[in-house]
Amino acid sequence: MTPLSLCLCSLLNNNKKKLLICYNYLHTHGTPLHLVDRAPRMTRLARLLERNFRAVFRGRVTGQVLAQQSGATNYREATMCTSSASGQDMTNWLWSIYNETKKQTEALIPVISKNSVNPNTIFANNEMSLHDIEIYGFDYDYTLAFYSRHLHTLIFNIARDILIQEHRYPEGLREYEYIPNFVVRGLHYDVQKALLMKIDAFHYIQLGTVYRGLHPVPDKEVIAMYDGCHVPLENMSDFYGKSSHGHTMKQFMDIFSLPEMNLLCCVNDYFMKHNIDYEPVHLYKDVKAAIGDVHVKGIMYRAVEADMENYISYGEQTHAVLKKLYEDGKKMFLITNSPFDFVDRGMNYIVGKDWRDLFDIVIVQADKPGFFNDRRKPFRRVTDKGVLHWDRIHKLEKGKIYKQGNLYEFLRLTGWRGSKVLYFGDHIYSDLADLTLKHGWRTGAIIPELRKEIKIMNTEQYVHLMTWLQGLTGLIEHMQVHRDPASQAVVQEWIKEREAMRSQTKDIFNSQFGSLFRTYHNPTYFSRRLSRFADIYMASLSCLLNYDFQHTFFPRRTPLQHESPFWPEQTSAGALKMPFIPHRTTTEE
Repeated sequence: MTPLSLCLCSLLNNNKKKLLICYNYLHTHGTPLHLVDRAPRMTRLARLLERNFRAVFRGRVTGQVLAQQSGATNYREATMCTSSASGQDMTNWLWSIYNETKKQTEALIPVISKNSVNPNTIFANNEMSLHDIEIYGFDYDYTLAFYSRHLHTLIFNIARDILIQEHRYPEGLREYEYIPNFVVRGLHYDVQKALLMKIDAFHYIQLGTVYRGLHPVPDKEVIAMYDGCHVPLENMSDFYGKSSHGHTMKQFMDIFSLPEMNLLCCVNDYFMKHNIDYEPVHLYKDVKAAIGDVHVKGIMYRAVEADMENYISYGEQTHAVLKKLYEDGKKMFLITNSPFDFVDRGMNYIVGKDWRDLFDIVIVQADKPGFFNDRRKPFRRVTDKGVLHWDRIHKLEKGKIYKQGNLYEFLRLTGWRGSKVLYFGDHIYSDLADLTLKHGWRTGAIIPELRKEIKIMNTEQYVHLMTWLQGLTGLIEHMQVHRDPASQAVVQEWIKEREAMRSQTKDIFNSQFGSLFRTYHNPTYFSRRLSRFADIYMASLSCLLNYDFQHTFFPRRTPLQHESPFWPEQTSAGALKMPFIPHRTTTEE
């Protein structure tokens, strides 16, 4: 038996090999919480064995094993034996390690699959106790009210027609329809180059996700245009995701932006398909103006009010959440950019005609994010019928409706300051950023896409792909130290397999742009902002029904790159579909 074969026998003699797979699966640095809560726990003994196994792959034990089996007198002699082995021996050895690792990976999949993540979990970026929260604030759109995809189609069609009728764009654009699953939010748009793309937390473009019109741009062309994949800070979008003051990128952060991205891609596609010379900056501004008109001119509001059942998704248990808070004596307020008539009809449909009794303060047409920064705009009282009052506001009263205003005046009139206030919204910039950075409120992000992504993560296909992808990555990391041609040829084959699997995992979520939260292994730019500006995040407000008002949310202590991963695993409450502690409902037995 050759020394390498003996080495392989020793390496695979016990179950240490399983632990590398566990380690690679567990040690997911910088991962959004809902992506790591499924990791199985490792016993103390397993951690110690795993550390030894990692040492084997780093070569610290290999030489010793070879020395024992081949009669070599010392570690150096064994190392020389390894380096002098034939190329075929090295190839066979590496593939044997590969096959055994893959076998052990597949054995882990049933265990990992049992630890599916509960999509109704609330995930914490920052430690926060509901016991400390006395006041709850809410945005309206996509926080209290959820809309069907029919609304996106409506916005797209109206904006497309505005481009044709008011901006004199070609009639041929009517051929384009809204594509429901084409884009995801959080994408960046290069205004000058007319390119839509996904960027990670480190400002790197994810190759394969750059689109001009409805078609992907080849990687080589992207690299040539940007002198690589990195987008300099001065070119990124501004603090609120806008392309202003020299910033060439626009980030689309809210759910209402999905029709806008669709329309930009369709118009670009039409112009390219018909060889029409156009200025990308003008196109972007025109599409932005058309989308703005759908909201500002009230076209969307009137359409939704006329057909509530078609556009509002009833069933997110908004009423149950508000009632629970009210009965526990919590103060509640609403700050929304939408007009009162639109909000009133929607809340009547979702909650009931007495919805205003639940809220202590209602502010409409607030003009966020300016509401949080501009001290100049005073509050103005408005009647149910839209009549404006001219009197100075000295107190924000329950049962009355106010518009505009600013947060500084709101704080002065209410005294609702600091960490006793928790505000929920879907827009990370307009709803949450200033409240976190400037005012010390606690913040909750509503991310409806979470539910779909977690369900995908729980599938056997995804678990299988991710588990083996992590195992294969570990093999590449540890075996790249063998620099002989035969070994490098094997490692290159593994790298190609890894790249193919990464594309597969992207396509599971969205074939064009992948997950909202991931650019392959890195968090997306969206994820980075979410973790910075939201103390907690969840798929919908209904997740609050699973927790009592004494509950403390703890962020997971995922290891930093330089830290040991050998402490016990922590899991968000309810994340692994463990039953929540039951608490009394409003219906008595």
